[in-house]
Amino acid sequence: MLNMSFIASILKDKLFLYNMMRRIFLMVLCLVLLAPMDVSGQEETKETLFSKGIEAYSAGDYEKAVEEWTAIYKTGNSSAELCYNIGNAYFKLNNIPGSILFFERAALLDPSDEDINYNLQIARTLVVDRFEEIPELFFVGWAKLLALSLRSNSWAIISIVTFILCLLLVALYFFTPNYKLKVSAFWIAVFLLLVSPLSLSCSVKSKNMVYHSESAIIYTPQVKGKSSPDDSGTDLFVLHEGTKVGVTDKVGDWLEIRLSDGNKGWVPASSLEII
Repeated sequence: MLNMSFIASILKDKLFLYNMMRRIFLMVLCLVLLAPMDVSGQEETKETLFSKGIEAYSAGDYEKAVEEWTAIYKTGNSSAELCYNIGNAYFKLNNIPGSILFFERAALLDPSDEDINYNLQIARTLVVDRFEEIPELFFVGWAKLLALSLRSNSWAIISIVTFILCLLLVALYFFTPNYKLKVSAFWIAVFLLLVSPLSLSCSVKSKNMVYHSESAIIYTPQVKGKSSPDDSGTDLFVLHEGTKVGVTDKVGDWLEIRLSDGNKGWVPASSLEII
């Protein structure tokens, strides 16, 4: 004869699991529905400016194209396509540092795009400075490519979803009487528990690389790298427009930069643009 209290406890556990899963599902649904979305008016303005830029570019009015497209960029609505177009327009105007700057920004948003990488390499050939580059460790490069393979928000969503699924599987592990299901739930939960923080790490890294870049492009025709953050410092090297540098420190209106060969120096912040 069945033990009624045992049946009642099973039903109670299943009801608890069902309610918890329903609440988590509703929470995920709310996150999706409340995700940031462009206001229709702003989206219309963006599309209008983008179309005007295309028309100006097609007509050979590259300055007007840059004006229309940079107006979109300044609102924070950046994309690989937009940065690529701005880079092309700057290249047509023979503004090499401007073209390299936006090709670099486009490459951060879509590192696998062949057209972006090709045009970036073409623009780089017009830069005066040449430095012997210190090779980057292979796993560092792989980590950057992995982080940039998706947008920061996409990585964040993956992190949240995998963590929630992990919690559901942990609950299933504790409440299911099925041994095989219990074992499967445990190992899948362990896997998701590893994926969630990795995705979060990629989200943070992607955001930092795209929106808080530590690289910059020299924007003035010529600038001298100083040994200290002031005009009285010793001249260490001379850089020309279009050269890519790393930014390592800031003191007042001066930035400490690192060249691809490892040398460091100080330049005025006004002499470069952060990627």
